[in-house]
Amino acid sequence: MNTALGDPSKAGNPAAARALAIEARGLVKRFDGTLAVDGVDIAVEEGAIYGILGPNGAGKTTTLRMLLGIIDPDEGVRRVFGHDRPHEIARLIGYLPEERGLYPAMKAIEAIAFMGALRGLPLAEGRRRGLELLEQHDLAYAAQRQIRQLSKGMAQTVQLLGTLVHSPRLVVLDEPFSGLDAINQGKLEAMIRRLAHEGTTVIFSTHVIHHAERLCESVAIIAAGKVPYAGSVGAARDRIPAQVRLETRAREGAWLAALPPDARREGDLF
Repeated sequence: MNTALGDPSKAGNPAAARALAIEARGLVKRFDGTLAVDGVDIAVEEGAIYGILGPNGAGKTTTLRMLLGIIDPDEGVRRVFGHDRPHEIARLIGYLPEERGLYPAMKAIEAIAFMGALRGLPLAEGRRRGLELLEQHDLAYAAQRQIRQLSKGMAQTVQLLGTLVHSPRLVVLDEPFSGLDAINQGKLEAMIRRLAHEGTTVIFSTHVIHHAERLCESVAIIAAGKVPYAGSVGAARDRIPAQVRLETRAREGAWLAALPPDARREGDLF
């Protein structure tokens, strides 16, 4: 079994191993006969920041959904805080899916409260906490604005705050940095660090290793539905080849001769 029990240099209590927030062994999932996840093993300690790295289509989202009980594995076992039916402890979990979506006509504060209510938080308490969260993120002025009136970054922040409003012990973020500019990515990284400092377990998926390098104690690399590596970020970095993407204005020119021989072309991108 591939396990990742954390980097002692970043752990809150290096003298003793922490309990596991998530444990999965041999997860397998097929869709219409196609093998999407093939024997994934993952272990995440409580209070850790854990990254799941891999390209699009590698099986990251399917793995997260199995861990959370949104879909069941065809084979294997998964436990969240010791429970093998994670949907029964949904109130302890905050989940931001890859597919962003809020009701466009709903006001920001109501959207946050509504998401909290889905996890058992009374609406009035959700509004109170939601306003506090908006104030902490300098968005109190937008509390009564409809989602359709917010910028993309603001709307994503509102959805993230709705993920956190019920004070979950485990926060799962699927490609949370996607679509955010550099400033908002930095704010999200700071938020993730604060959550971990408060004892919340955070697990997020990404195809960009730099976020994992800055945040994570441990990571799992998923490729073609398998986990070839789970462990420290430093060792993971050595297993992922460096990549550079070049976008050009001219399709042809003398500059082509400067490209490495293994450069791949996709339209105007290399």
